[in-house]
Amino acid sequence: MIGGKRVAVVVPAYGVERHIRPLLERMPGFVDWVFVVDDGSLDGTAQAVSGSADPRVVLLQHASNQGVGAAMTTGFRAALGRGADLVVKCDGDGQMDPADIAALLQPLLGERADYAKASRFHHLRELSAMPRVRLGGNIGLTFLTKLASGYWHVLDPQNGFLAIRSDFLSRLPLDRLARGYFFENDMLIRLNCLEARVADVPLPSRYGDESSSLRPGRALVEFPLRLVAGFVRRIFWRYLFYDVSPVAVFALAGSMLFLFGTIFGTYHWIVNSQHNRATPTGTVILAAIPVILGFQLLLQAIVLDVENSPRADRPSLPRFPPGESEN
Repeated sequence: MIGGKRVAVVVPAYGVERHIRPLLERMPGFVDWVFVVDDGSLDGTAQAVSGSADPRVVLLQHASNQGVGAAMTTGFRAALGRGADLVVKCDGDGQMDPADIAALLQPLLGERADYAKASRFHHLRELSAMPRVRLGGNIGLTFLTKLASGYWHVLDPQNGFLAIRSDFLSRLPLDRLARGYFFENDMLIRLNCLEARVADVPLPSRYGDESSSLRPGRALVEFPLRLVAGFVRRIFWRYLFYDVSPVAVFALAGSMLFLFGTIFGTYHWIVNSQHNRATPTGTVILAAIPVILGFQLLLQAIVLDVENSPRADRPSLPRFPPGESEN
């Protein structure tokens, strides 16, 4: 225990035979349980975990590979079933140092936050060690995730080193969480609907000879589409269902005006270009005004959303969408 809280660490593991044992050996003494979820590994990952002499280590296995989100769902259920107060995710490939778990838990122990994420972007020296392809993808997805989740202050939303209080974890619809690498992003979006306070904890990651099964090309296509769907879902639950907020009104009106002006202007520009004639001034104005007004309303919606972002040290409300309070 730490600070009177029981701690469970969930380790999603796939093809990490060489890395899993050193990771388990570095697990801090205050950790009560370590749930290693072997997600259908084809190597000796399960055997390596079974050979651990640490009584805290519990091996859970999937018959086939289901994705990191599915592995975490299995581990989350096990942690909640054992009565853990705080649950930590620590990948099995060795990029996350278990010695940093204590620092990651500090915002939760002080009840300043309900969810904590490690942030690599606070450490410029360590950041330079990140593979360039991964760094570029993270920068692009970071802004999209901020927009979709509403956690504008979270600097590194793609980071998988995280900790959560069990009372908020139990409110999440675990069966509906993303099964693959979109898992962390999906967690943030759903936590915003609960108004969970999120804290950034500056912690470096280590990059060695481990390999990732994440395909950057596939992520660049799949993630934006899911983020758009998550954004719409968040706006509905947070700003329409619970209370009609100016954020939803401005976002809806702004989107309609902006799209109308863009489509109307583009259509008439194409038609007039085909007939080799100038677009009338009135038509240009009729297209420009909705675009300008729509942009202003969207900008105002973003400003209000930033102000409403649940942050550490702010009181949180125990909200959750109907039918999603139980798993």
